[in-house]
Amino acid sequence: MGEELKLLGAWGSPFSRRVEIALKIKGVEYEYLEEDILHNKSALLLEYNPVHKKVPVLVHNGKPIAESQVILEYIDETWQDNPMLPRDPHERAMARFWAKFLDEKCLPALWKYCWSFGEEQEKAYEEAFGVLKSLEGELKDKKFFGGNNLGFVDIAANFVGFWIGVVQEAGGLEILTPDRFPRLCRWAEEFRSCLVVKENLPPRDRLYALFKARFEKISGSKDAELASRH
Repeated sequence: MGEELKLLGAWGSPFSRRVEIALKIKGVEYEYLEEDILHNKSALLLEYNPVHKKVPVLVHNGKPIAESQVILEYIDETWQDNPMLPRDPHERAMARFWAKFLDEKCLPALWKYCWSFGEEQEKAYEEAFGVLKSLEGELKDKKFFGGNNLGFVDIAANFVGFWIGVVQEAGGLEILTPDRFPRLCRWAEEFRSCLVVKENLPPRDRLYALFKARFEKISGSKDAELASRH
């Protein structure tokens, strides 16, 4: 059947990359449209996602779907080969629970820790450590969150599996380390070594340069703020 599938995304966005990984798992052909989300959002993006005006947006036969986790579920229901969500209703509900936890608790806590300073960062560290501890506990001794195969929760955890390592290195931070979180770090290695993941991650050096520049900018503005107080 003739299907038209477009993905509006951004190269460095973990949310866009989730959708690309899912489409590759399903073996679905699609057209990718890169968006300049910071400086010049396209008319197409504003038309297809007028509520949030964010990527990713999947457009299937002219109908848009927004929000990465919603898109992942749509992809899983539309193309049923290589399922990403478990078939068992309870396991399926738990996968949704942990994916929601990742977006609503884990990512904000990690982001806050990475981009704050001084006392604020110390407080943010406690919260970030706590959410990672919860993930470590859920992983137990499994290869992936859903068992032996890459699934819905792993894709939702892509920020933990790749982005956080680059941010840590760029900012000289330490939170997700093998001594603190051996299971999560082992999982992250497994995650990154999956061919379908490896081929759909942003270039590490480009992402590192982006984060490094951001740290330098924030650090410079903090120094200027401190100097102005004296």
